[in-house]
Amino acid sequence: EEKKIQKHKSLPKVSGGWELEVHGTEAKLVRKVAGEKITVTFNINNSIPPSVEDETQEEQKPDEQEPDLTSTPNFVVEVIKDDTKQTLVLDCHYPEDEVGHEGEEESDIFTIREVSFQPTGESDWKDTNYTLNTDSLDWALYDHLMDFLADRGVDNTFADELIELSTALEHQEYIKFLEDLKSFVKCQ
Repeated sequence: EEKKIQKHKSLPKVSGGWELEVHGTEAKLVRKVAGEKITVTFNINNSIPPSVEDETQEEQKPDEQEPDLTSTPNFVVEVIKDDTKQTLVLDCHYPEDEVGHEGEEESDIFTIREVSFQPTGESDWKDTNYTLNTDSLDWALYDHLMDFLADRGVDNTFADELIELSTALEHQEYIKFLEDLKSFVKCQ
């Protein structure tokens, strides 16, 4: 059933010259621009928002299609400049109430939650490094950070394509999980 409704047999591309690496449930998009390396990392685990189940479940007509599940993972953008030892790290997410509001051209479909500097090349980030939570950030500086990301190709178009990619990846992993479960249960 899941294979029948699978939209993408191969993973959709993200425009703008991003290279994709996939390791299980984690995906990394990498792009080099004018002396900078931009990396976007996300994990599809727990990326599908819980469905709101009201009384509408009983009212649904049998022939109505269930709404498509969409994967909206948190994603981390790292910007590395060639000549610095620090990496600017921006932790982004899709606000639950924003997804699916078509026509609101002005609003961004993702937000920056946290910003920090981390030592370049270190896989483990230090909790001792100052992390700025954007809830208390001056809106003008926040807008500059969003423009900074847009200049590097991380904008609404990118965020839409990331949802497409993530949803396809999640569905692919789900099908693989079902196949593994089937063969696991069959084992004597």
